[in-house]
Amino acid sequence: MPKTKAFESNTDSYEAWFEAHQAAYESELRAVRELWPAVADSVEIGAGAGHFAGPLGIKTAIEPAAAIRKAAAKRGIHAVNGVAEHLPFPEARFDAVLMVTVLCFVDDPERAVREMYRVLRPGGCAVVGILDRQSDLGQEYERGRSSNVFYQDARFFSTMDVHALLSESGFVDLESRQTIFRSPDVIQVPDPVEPGYGKGAFVVIRGWKPPQN
Repeated sequence: MPKTKAFESNTDSYEAWFEAHQAAYESELRAVRELWPAVADSVEIGAGAGHFAGPLGIKTAIEPAAAIRKAAAKRGIHAVNGVAEHLPFPEARFDAVLMVTVLCFVDDPERAVREMYRVLRPGGCAVVGILDRQSDLGQEYERGRSSNVFYQDARFFSTMDVHALLSESGFVDLESRQTIFRSPDVIQVPDPVEPGYGKGAFVVIRGWKPPQN
C-alpha cells in the first residue's frame, strides 16, 4: 500500500515546508535541472504538489495522495492516481522520467525502478533525487525518523544503493549531482551544486536506457 496517510492528513504542512525552506528547495531544484534533459514528453512519479514538475515543465504525473493531487492540479499538472510499482502507462511511452524523494516511500523499490525503465523510450533517461542515507543530514533524519510525521515509514537509500538499483534494471552511463551541505533550517541562499556524491545530503542520479541497435 502506498504510504500516503501522512501526506493526506498534513498537506498544509507539506506545502509549508517549501515555503519555509525556499533556499533549500531552490538548491534541490537546481541540482535536478543540471541533469534534466530538455524534453517535452516526460512524467514525474510521486510528483507531490508539483514543486519540481511545475518549474521543469512536466505536465503528466503520478501521485497516490488525493489531497496532494489537487494541489498539483493548481500548478497545471495532470496528476493521476497510481503508484511507482504499477505505472498506468504502456511501454516506451516517455522520453524522461523524474522521481524526487519518492524511492524511500515505495514498497518495492526494485520494481519501481524497473517500471521507470519499462515506460522509457530507448535513449530516454530517468532522473532520481534522494536524501542520501550516508550524509550527515541523512543520518540525522534516520535517527529522528520515528518522530517525523512524513519520514516515519521511509526507507532511506545511499547513492550507491540507487546506482545498484538503476544498473540492475538496465540503466547505463550513471551521473550524479549533490547539494544541501548544511541543515535546510539554516540555508538562507541556495547551496552550490557539485558533481558526484559523498558530501551533499541531496543527490540526483541520472541513468539512460540504451538506444536500440
